[in-house]
Amino acid sequence: MSWEKTSLEQVEIPFKPSRVILQDFTGVPVLVDLASMRDAMSELGGNPDKINPMVPADLVIDHSVTANVVRSENAIQANMELEFERNRERFAFLKWGSSAFHNMLIIPPGSGIVHQVNLEYLARVVFNRDSLFYPDSVLGTDSHTTMINGLGVVGWGVGGIDAEAAMLGQPMSMVLPGVVGFKLHGTLRNGVTATDLVLTVTQMLRKHGVVGKFVEFYGRGMKELALADRATIANMAPEYGATVGFFPVDHITLEYLKMTGREDETVSTIEAYLRANKMFVDYNEPKIEPTYSSYIELDLGDVEPCISGPKRPHDRVTLKEMKADWHACLENKIGFKGYGVLKDLQDRVVKFNFHGQTAELKHGTVVIAAITSCTNTSNPTVMIASGLVAKKAHELGLEVKPWIKTSLAPGSGVVTKYLLRSGLLKYLSDLGFNLVGYGCTTCIGNSGDLDQIVADAITENDIIAAAVLSGNRNFEGRIHPLTQANYLASPPLVVVYALAGTVDINFEEEPIGTGKGNRPIFLRDIWPSTDEVSEIVHSNVLVDMFKSTYEAITKGNPMWNQLVVPTADVYSWDPNSTYIREPPFFKGMSMAPPGPHSIKDAYCLLSFGDCVTTDHISPAGSIHKDSPAAKYLVGHSVKPGDFNSYGSRRGNYEVMMRGTFGNIRIVNKLLDGEPGPKTIHIPTREKLYVYDAAMRYKTNGQDTIVLAGSEYGTGSSRDWDAKGTMLLGIKAVIAKSFERIHRSNLVGMGVIPLCFKSGEDMDSIGLTGQEQYTIHLPSSVHEMQPGQDIVVTTSTRKSFTCTLRFDTEVELSYFDHAGILQYVMRKLINSAR
Repeated sequence: MSWEKTSLEQVEIPFKPSRVILQDFTGVPVLVDLASMRDAMSELGGNPDKINPMVPADLVIDHSVTANVVRSENAIQANMELEFERNRERFAFLKWGSSAFHNMLIIPPGSGIVHQVNLEYLARVVFNRDSLFYPDSVLGTDSHTTMINGLGVVGWGVGGIDAEAAMLGQPMSMVLPGVVGFKLHGTLRNGVTATDLVLTVTQMLRKHGVVGKFVEFYGRGMKELALADRATIANMAPEYGATVGFFPVDHITLEYLKMTGREDETVSTIEAYLRANKMFVDYNEPKIEPTYSSYIELDLGDVEPCISGPKRPHDRVTLKEMKADWHACLENKIGFKGYGVLKDLQDRVVKFNFHGQTAELKHGTVVIAAITSCTNTSNPTVMIASGLVAKKAHELGLEVKPWIKTSLAPGSGVVTKYLLRSGLLKYLSDLGFNLVGYGCTTCIGNSGDLDQIVADAITENDIIAAAVLSGNRNFEGRIHPLTQANYLASPPLVVVYALAGTVDINFEEEPIGTGKGNRPIFLRDIWPSTDEVSEIVHSNVLVDMFKSTYEAITKGNPMWNQLVVPTADVYSWDPNSTYIREPPFFKGMSMAPPGPHSIKDAYCLLSFGDCVTTDHISPAGSIHKDSPAAKYLVGHSVKPGDFNSYGSRRGNYEVMMRGTFGNIRIVNKLLDGEPGPKTIHIPTREKLYVYDAAMRYKTNGQDTIVLAGSEYGTGSSRDWDAKGTMLLGIKAVIAKSFERIHRSNLVGMGVIPLCFKSGEDMDSIGLTGQEQYTIHLPSSVHEMQPGQDIVVTTSTRKSFTCTLRFDTEVELSYFDHAGILQYVMRKLINSAR
């Protein structure tokens, strides 16, 4: 309310969300922690029932679907049966939680992507609790919770640690953010998609610098953006670095609420409340130019067709420049835009036999083409456009090569309904884009295995294979271990690249393929116009589709309904379980906080360069057969074929701590740039898996730290990136800069985040990572303050100053209590007393 006076100050505010939303990969460890807190509460003499969500908590089981069965008419049923077979124990635990904890709704598997279910069904926009009205706001355990900003709901992603605290009534302490005003004007050109727009916005905002800030969109161009387009832009706030990308409520928002089945009376109440509080945008009323911290603007008419990659979502490439950019990537030294392929090997073609058919691979060959992720499957215009591309291509005689793994995983059942009604689903299926499930698949690494023949051809010949997906993340090692080049594209372009079979193509000059009568078919021959798409959207996306879809969801599905679970409020832990184990976070906890821990003569466990992501840090994807996690599972009589994924085993801390820093693409400077999940145990000079080295340090009573470059912890909001770090015995991370969520996660687990001073880094100070480090912390938390200078000295007599990256006084309290979970526990017990 005092924006003009306080916007330039470091004002600390407590934020209490109206609700919390979880997905299953992050929701399982949250419920595991809550179940463990009930046990600890009993041991400390408190009431276990105090461990209960105090605000509404919704959990959508959506990250479980792996695209295993793809080219089959029954793919969706086959994948669902497979997931229930593999994840029965985890699903049963979640179902237990739905009855054991009050104020919690769990949406069963097969319902849709969490963000689309949130947008279409769960979001209130304005809460009405017994005639008390207040704005909807949400914290979510998925970084793309920001998608809800497109509906005028303030919300963003946090780690599961922060989410647990919010569920238990703990305000999220934050500094009042700067707000960047993004002015839109003009209209998108014919044939340009919302995905092209969002990739353009992402690149612009990354360049502008919006980390830790709010972005608010405004201007006359807003009238040209459908709600789904806004949601697509809001979804990718983590990719451009902002906390939120907010779109205020206007008449377009209200129409969307009606379209998705909200009652007219509810929508009228929402409008009346927001108008009364001057939070509604009416373009027919005089508008005063808002005041923002900084400004940026875009003429929508300047947006060009584009994709992003091959390793980061903000590395946008226009389609017309794609071929040249690809060849530059092959040539460039290894980095975000380089592979360092020798000149004479760049055009090499590898021929192989694919089930009796002659096939070939070269650098840039597409082996995965996936229409997936919340970013696009919430948007009818791009989904309809993909169906039209498939229809035109089919009619002209184009086909997708059988060795390309294609899949279609919509955000909700509504998508299937309008693709069926429009007659376009058939054409997608004809090209191999069969429905594989409703949920997050390829975008989070649930792409499933490639055909072994293709996998062998890639590995034996060092081919830089490509994946093209309509997702929002393409970091190294995330999509599939064998696709080193991963490009984000609109759903219709995913179909186009699948047809072309390569990213090494200039669509303006080269044909996609050869159709009937040996006719060369170009992109312009199959690309639909904006009017074509709009006409089909308006006649086929109907309100009854949303109502019937979500009425069915509330009834569950047969496999979910048949799960038999215990009814006790306190969970009975199975000591033989390899999926759900009681975590050690409250073991030996006393009512007295332990206070700060001094760090003396610590060894560097890992040393990194810039842009190490949470995909590098947190266990994700498949469990490699030689990894410490695999050895643990084999030791517990689990066969390799039943390893499942790290995501499915997030309820077992033994697996997760062994998989932390286990990414095969991670580059540790202690290994002289050699990629892989190993490090050097400095006292013995042995090369060990990160977990094994960490355990040796812990056994010997030696602290460890991590050294890193800029943007440490970019990516998804995964609590295991910090939980695993803490369990490995790492006491501090010294980096040039941190991504917001990961820094908060580290604080929440009692790991100290420190930043090198501006202009300094490991190289400028002369650190090798071979030294031992002493971090000179005050003896009491009362002598510490956010942003203070901390001196670090090394065994080689170097001394340098770092900034203590605690943002608020409350975060210092978490540190005093060895993390946010123990802080909340002591607070609950004391309040009960």
